[in-house]
Amino acid sequence: MVRKVRRKKSGIHIFVKFLLMVVITAFVYKSIIAPGNHHIFEKEYDDKTSSYSSLKITPDSSDDRTAPVASSKIEPDPSVSISPDKLNSPNAILIRLEDYTILFWLKDYTILMQKNSEEKIYPASLTKMMTAIVAIEELPNLNEEIILTNSTFQGLYEADASMAGFQPREQVKAIDLLYGVMLPSGAECCIGLADQIAGSEQNFVKIMNQKAADLGMDNTHFENATGLHNENHYTTVKDLSILLSYALQNDTFREIFTSSRHSTQPTNKHPGGITFYNTMFEELNNQNIIDGEILGGKTGYTDEAGLCLASLAKVGKQEYILISAGAKGDHHSEQYNITDALAVYNSIRK
Repeated sequence: MVRKVRRKKSGIHIFVKFLLMVVITAFVYKSIIAPGNHHIFEKEYDDKTSSYSSLKITPDSSDDRTAPVASSKIEPDPSVSISPDKLNSPNAILIRLEDYTILFWLKDYTILMQKNSEEKIYPASLTKMMTAIVAIEELPNLNEEIILTNSTFQGLYEADASMAGFQPREQVKAIDLLYGVMLPSGAECCIGLADQIAGSEQNFVKIMNQKAADLGMDNTHFENATGLHNENHYTTVKDLSILLSYALQNDTFREIFTSSRHSTQPTNKHPGGITFYNTMFEELNNQNIIDGEILGGKTGYTDEAGLCLASLAKVGKQEYILISAGAKGDHHSEQYNITDALAVYNSIRK
């Protein structure tokens, strides 16, 4: 009888230990991998400069299907020798992309340099990065044909919006519209995709703003899908770095973002198709960085936004994102957004 009692107690102890291990494992998972619907902000400011600090961000994830859990930290890094004060752009942020961790949608990155990265800016055509990634995720078939109606073009020419070259009543594959959004910055492509997906640009913008909220872009609000100026259409370069870091995880987006040119399929209006050229590569004019390569990018400009650029580069074995905004100049002046990108990437020591 005594032996039976001891064996029973021993079994209980083992069961309790097992339950304790399960509880601890669940707690660690919840604390580290799935932090839930809250924000964590931890900042430490370096006494020597306000350009560097330590920051960890965990965006909300109300929809685990689409919203990544992204964490970032800002820290002084001797591998970047350029001072933010030397840049033409009043707003800039440099990110180092690192390997995926734990889950394919969990991305860690390090902010190596910043300059007024949380200051409100007008994004101009950098808006189209959000337009493109939302369209990619919302469209079930990128080879479906979309008809661009007369209303698609309404107000775009009057607003001097950049165009890809399509015409009213043209039947265009969705994938070609996406290239038209990103390479020549075609406003008609944005509206065509928005109408197809949400029935109107206004409804599509609601999806864009929801996506921004899901990604933790807390200082961003969109009013349109094209980036045409509006006082209530704003973001920060830090928020745009979160967006681009997320979007580059999508193979289709990355392929488009890093393409220097693209020829569309024949259409009813263009039997030979249209060839697009990436505006960033055109403005680079065969320039590149010394110990690496600028892989892709998206330019932006309005009078209010100044010269803007979102770019991806590889230096050594690492990939980097640079977002800059607000540089003086226009399409006819020196492209100071390009100048800044070359200077920053060339300052990175492998």
